[in-house]
Amino acid sequence: MIQNHEIDYRIIGEEMQYVEVELDPNETAVAEPGAFMMMDEGIQMETIFGDGSQQQNGGLLGKLFSAGKRLLVGENLFMTAFTNVGSGKKHVSFASPYPGKIIPVDLLRLGGRVICQKDAFLCAAKGVSVGIEFQRKLGTGLFGGEGFIMEKLEGDGMAFMHAGGHVLEKELMPGELLKVDTGCLVGFTAGVDYDIQFVGGIKNTLFGGEGVFFATLRGPGKVWIQTLPISRLAGRILQYGTYKRREEGSVLGGLGNLLDGDGY
Repeated sequence: MIQNHEIDYRIIGEEMQYVEVELDPNETAVAEPGAFMMMDEGIQMETIFGDGSQQQNGGLLGKLFSAGKRLLVGENLFMTAFTNVGSGKKHVSFASPYPGKIIPVDLLRLGGRVICQKDAFLCAAKGVSVGIEFQRKLGTGLFGGEGFIMEKLEGDGMAFMHAGGHVLEKELMPGELLKVDTGCLVGFTAGVDYDIQFVGGIKNTLFGGEGVFFATLRGPGKVWIQTLPISRLAGRILQYGTYKRREEGSVLGGLGNLLDGDGY
C-alpha cells in the first residue's frame, strides 16, 4: 500500500492565518487553485487533473469520473501540485480565503476519512483523495441547506480545512446527539451519523430568524464547528453594502447615525 506524502507544517497568524508546509526532496502538496501564497526556490508548480491521489490511477475514464464529481460540489476540475525538486527542505505556504482558522487534519489518526463542507478544503499532502460524499437519508437530500453533497477527504496523510471565525472541536461520545446550524458545521469524522432535522412549530416556521432546519450529529466521533459561516458573513456584508444611510435623504440627516450609534 502506497502511503500519502508525510509533510511537516506550521500554522501562522491569528485571524487571517496561513499554513506553511515543509517538503522534503520529491515530496508534494496539493491545493485548490487560489490557495497559494508563497514558496521557496526549488519547488515546482504543476496543474493536475483531479487531486493526484492513487484512487485516480484507473485510466482516463476513472480520472474523468473522479475529477468530474468535484464539479458537483462547486470545486475546480484541476488542482495545483507543489513538488520539491531541489535538494534540502523547502517551504510552500497557503493562505486562508477569509477571516477564520485553519484546521489541521491527520487522517491517519482519524480513521482515514473526514466529511466536510464543500468549501472547507484548503490543501493536503499528495495522495489524499478529495471526493464527494452523498448523504443517503431523504431528510438530508431534501433539506440540507449547505448542500446534500458534501466533500470527503480520504487517505493517511495530512489535510487542512478552513473555517470562518472561531472553530470549536468537539468529541462526541457514542449515542451523544448535537444539533448545529447547517452553515456552522465544518466537518466530522466518518463514524458520526449526520442528518438534517426539521424544526417543528408554526412560530419557528413563520418567525424563526435562524431558519427551520438544522444538522443533527450523533456520536461517536469528532466534529468541527465554526462561528462565522462564509454565507452568513457575505449576507451581512451585502446587507450593509446596499443599506441606505440615514443622512441620505433623511430628515434627521447625520444626526440619525449618531442616534444609531454609528458616529463618524
